[in-house]
Amino acid sequence: MKTRNILLIAGLGLCLNVTSSIAQEKFLYKDARLSTNERTADLLSHMTLEEKVGQLLCPLGWEMYTKEGNTVTYSDKYKNLLDKQHVGMFWAVFRADPWTQKTLENGLTPALAAEAANAMQRYAVEETRLGIPIFIAEEAPHGHMAIGTTVFPTGIGMASTWNPALQEQVSAVSAKEVRLQGGHIGYGPVLDLSRDPRWSRVEEAYGEDPVLSGAMGAAAAKGAGAGDLKNPFSVISTIKHFIAYGIPEGGHNGNSAIIGQRELHESFLPPFFKTVEAGALSVMTAYNSIDGIPCTADGYLLTDVLRKDWGFDGFVVSDLGSIDGIYSSHRVASSLQEAGTMALDAGVDVDLGARPFVELIDAIESGKIAMAKIDSAAARVLRLKFDMGLFENPYRDPKAAGREVRSKAHVAVSRKAAQESIVLLENKSNVLPLYAKKIKKIAVIGPNANTPYNQLGDYTAPQERTAIRTVLDGVKAKVPSAEVIYAKGTAIRDTTQSDIAAAVQAARQSDVAIVVVGGSSARDFETKYIETGAAVADAKSLSDMESGEGFDRSTLDLLGDQIKLLEAIKETGKPMIVVYIQGRPLNMNWAHEHADALLNAWYPGQEGGNAIADVIFGDYNPAGRLPISVPRSVGQLPVYYNKKVPKGHDYVETLASPLYTFGYGKSFTEFGYSDLKIKDQADGSLEISFEVKNTGSLSGDEVVQLYVRDEFASTVQPIKQLKKFDRIHLAAGKSKQVIFVLQPEDLSVINPKMERVMEAGSFHIMVGASSNDIRLEDKVQISTTVKLPLYGKIK
Repeated sequence: MKTRNILLIAGLGLCLNVTSSIAQEKFLYKDARLSTNERTADLLSHMTLEEKVGQLLCPLGWEMYTKEGNTVTYSDKYKNLLDKQHVGMFWAVFRADPWTQKTLENGLTPALAAEAANAMQRYAVEETRLGIPIFIAEEAPHGHMAIGTTVFPTGIGMASTWNPALQEQVSAVSAKEVRLQGGHIGYGPVLDLSRDPRWSRVEEAYGEDPVLSGAMGAAAAKGAGAGDLKNPFSVISTIKHFIAYGIPEGGHNGNSAIIGQRELHESFLPPFFKTVEAGALSVMTAYNSIDGIPCTADGYLLTDVLRKDWGFDGFVVSDLGSIDGIYSSHRVASSLQEAGTMALDAGVDVDLGARPFVELIDAIESGKIAMAKIDSAAARVLRLKFDMGLFENPYRDPKAAGREVRSKAHVAVSRKAAQESIVLLENKSNVLPLYAKKIKKIAVIGPNANTPYNQLGDYTAPQERTAIRTVLDGVKAKVPSAEVIYAKGTAIRDTTQSDIAAAVQAARQSDVAIVVVGGSSARDFETKYIETGAAVADAKSLSDMESGEGFDRSTLDLLGDQIKLLEAIKETGKPMIVVYIQGRPLNMNWAHEHADALLNAWYPGQEGGNAIADVIFGDYNPAGRLPISVPRSVGQLPVYYNKKVPKGHDYVETLASPLYTFGYGKSFTEFGYSDLKIKDQADGSLEISFEVKNTGSLSGDEVVQLYVRDEFASTVQPIKQLKKFDRIHLAAGKSKQVIFVLQPEDLSVINPKMERVMEAGSFHIMVGASSNDIRLEDKVQISTTVKLPLYGKIK
């Protein structure tokens, strides 16, 4: 490669520029006055095959910098990757966790992260032939996975808020923190419908419903800055995993998904379409296969649906190693090169892991794939670099990163999100809220009562202990004059740590016992990890981790001695408030029957302990609602609410219904519903209106939900399907009229010809507080059949 050489003649102070013929070319792509398409076309015209392929590579990034004390710069490995492979994108540069072996000691603070990013960009822009800035892609499913950032509730917790506006706010904070440190792409949201809680990644997704998932996903993309890449705090949202990854056979992460084309289009693709429609510009493929085709090599999904039908013009990135998996796991390619050509031909633009796409150079030269495929993929990546303004502004301000990442304002958003995500499942005899002035002694007990990492969820970097508020921290802050007695009692899994006697003694000495149980996705340095970063679950392992990527379950029971702990505390006769901190719906049968109050907090993030205490002591009236059903038994699975008719009958041993169903959640107040009205609109839509009144004595939020059942359709339909929802606030005694508008697409089905149609017929309209708590209902007759596009085009 020809380069510009600068010779400094000592003594004369004379600098001579020896410029090659290539460097003398006029690079129009550097002219910011030109359009993105013009600049992209010009840049491609100057690029070699190797340079184009380099833009399609995304290697692992945490070895791309070196740190000595408070000094950081790019590493030799980074320099070699740019010099030899012309790499245009890196993943997880700032990631810190046991897999990367980056800790609070050897990892990067926000300010140092910005300095590292600047050093990497400076080499790319100033020391390479074409000066193309790099993309840095970061994990950001519930906050940026980096040291010193703000940690929010995981996806299942955010879905429990039923508040897209709040999700938009959370995503805006997360995006800002990614950009302040020098990142450009945020991996998330996760849109996999979760119909099997044995699956290890339920915590990352928005639950079992396509409408709720689509609304939350679209809000996340908007919050991250979709449609406004010139905004210095916007990121490119990478939505994942495309598609049907959340329903693997046996709950095994990455196993094949058994699903028909109609169900794929009716339930699983719509959340992705809504999020792409909202402006998401990157889509990640899934590890699984569908009907024998690996999703990372499925041209129907990645080209016909995503690009041709939807008009998606962003880039598709493989999940880490999923192109390799076409060869090594799925066994439908006989080499890495064949796997790479299959993925590129199907519609994958970027290789996360960067092994098979390196082989594309030889594949082009041997005629196995067309050069136009490389050009198209490289153009999609380069266009976004131009749109983001990286050629003009590749650097960030380290001082701003140090000042603004995890600011007080950002932490306040985390607390609000945690508050709204908490679901009150039981409150017998109105034991909650507790009144702090009347309590002298409180026992705070359990494996998740004061274990900071257990409340943060997977895809969280190490954080300083002072930044995390556990339940014990929150309770102590609420009742500074009371005596708070803490006893762990048990670990999550490890029975050798149990000291139930100490927990019982703490409860007996107290007026009330708060017992915090559940699960953990906290990674540790003893757990082994495979190349994709998924943990290797081991039945003999004493790690507390029982959820998070790779930790699939065969039961949903509480592990270790947790049930023994609950039973022992119950026997003391003291009022018992049970809190589940968890990544999936675990077995709650015992707590449902015996606890005086039961709260579900999922993984509530760094402010979770404060938020839980806010609810327990009545400073916040809970209004979280379940986005996924809680089964009574693994033998019921799947038990999602919107199964197709007919309704299942009960089992010999148990009911067919879940313990707690989709949309369920209690409040400290009560709400009444009345005056349902359905009006035909001139544009063919239906206006549904009704009154909601707070009939209790406390202000609070209610999540109103509208469900529809198509009574007789050309294809089998769900028992009921959520169509609209809203989270509203009402002061005690106040009322509000709620209006929903159902469009023809809301009443449509996919008929036997795979056409989307609103068919003439009868529709059952149901309004209520959950999927099984319907307060108002009526039927409406549609007289005209209307054919609709299967999907709209992305504008």
